[in-house]
Amino acid sequence: MKNNIKRPELLSPAGNFEKLKAALLYGADAIYCAGQSFGMRSAADNFTVEELYEAVKYTHERGKKLYLTLNTMPHGNEYDDLRKFLADISGAEIDAFIVADLGVMATVREIMPDAEIHISTQASIVSPEAAKAYAALGAKRLVLARELCFEEIKAIRDALPEDVELEAFVHGSMCVSYSGRCMLSNLMTGRDANRGRCTQPCRWNYIIYEEKRPDLPIPIEQTELGTFIMSSKDMCTIEHIPELIACGIDSFKIEGRMKSAYYTSVVTNAYRMAIDAYLADPEGYEFDPLWYNELESVSHREYCTGYYLDDPMDNAQLGTQTGYIRDKAYFATAIDYNEDEACRIASLGVALENENGRLYRFIQRNKVKISDRAEMISPMKVGRGFEVGEIYLTDGSAAESAPHPSMIFWCRVPFEVKEGDIMRGAE
Repeated sequence: MKNNIKRPELLSPAGNFEKLKAALLYGADAIYCAGQSFGMRSAADNFTVEELYEAVKYTHERGKKLYLTLNTMPHGNEYDDLRKFLADISGAEIDAFIVADLGVMATVREIMPDAEIHISTQASIVSPEAAKAYAALGAKRLVLARELCFEEIKAIRDALPEDVELEAFVHGSMCVSYSGRCMLSNLMTGRDANRGRCTQPCRWNYIIYEEKRPDLPIPIEQTELGTFIMSSKDMCTIEHIPELIACGIDSFKIEGRMKSAYYTSVVTNAYRMAIDAYLADPEGYEFDPLWYNELESVSHREYCTGYYLDDPMDNAQLGTQTGYIRDKAYFATAIDYNEDEACRIASLGVALENENGRLYRFIQRNKVKISDRAEMISPMKVGRGFEVGEIYLTDGSAAESAPHPSMIFWCRVPFEVKEGDIMRGAE
């Protein structure tokens, strides 16, 4: 049975180069990112033209792929800039372009006739008929609307030629509007969500004022009568890897180009472990609750399974609480173990190794101090616990904490640590 199951691609977000490196280190088969314009997440750092060339080179050297999002709906006066941008990146060897607009698709083909085209979820593909129409236009991959159930995805898969791929979101933020097509941001702030400038007013807190009683505001909140909250829950489908694979989905997509490198690392790692465990032994596969615990460690809203198991007309998957659920603190990331630096620290009288473990170099992300309970995350491993017992500064002096952003420090850890491993707080 195992040999007949197609291995899905794990596709992770990269809002900048740090996140790209994190995604690849923690198991992504491909990453998606955007340039400085024409992507739906303009608030992310995104990539300059020069950085895109470098990012493609870095990704290809590791045998992985890079897709560029061009999924805004540009107005007519923006197409000259789009053509210039495409001409500037035409030599970068980007693996595919994710587009939502037929005009953008035609323009990509005008500048790069052999470019691979992926149709964005913004196109709201919900039927075999729509899927076949985009395939007939030459699309290599279709990113399905989030509003589909498993059976509908299977029907779309069955209707398409084998060489047309399907991609679907498996984790991350959802939008209260249909597949992200929203005018609320434009109405409230003048910033067009369909051109990458969404201010997420659906996440704001609202109150009602009665015309003659402005001093008596009424909060809009969840009650036993229902909800008036517009903020969606976050999608989490890690417990449904077998069903997702059975649907014929070729690429499992993680949302989150605006999230942290820690988020990218942890979420990618959890899905990598779950996918590989299932493919290794489909018959004997058992879901490991520790994978879900990893996903609980990142900042997120209430989790749900999207609409794979619920009809959006019956369950809109709206949140019952405002804001993010924040769990474990992101303390630091391990950086390269530089032998010259290690020798220098040792020459200052600091033991590089003793019965409590070995010293490793880290770059600080949030304050960490002696006696903190911590966990170390590594590719293909869940968090391993230890207590922070020794911290040294770069001058060899012992310290009670590493309090400053991006400071370099040494910490003793009771097991092997490699570059890119993450230290986080533990319960």
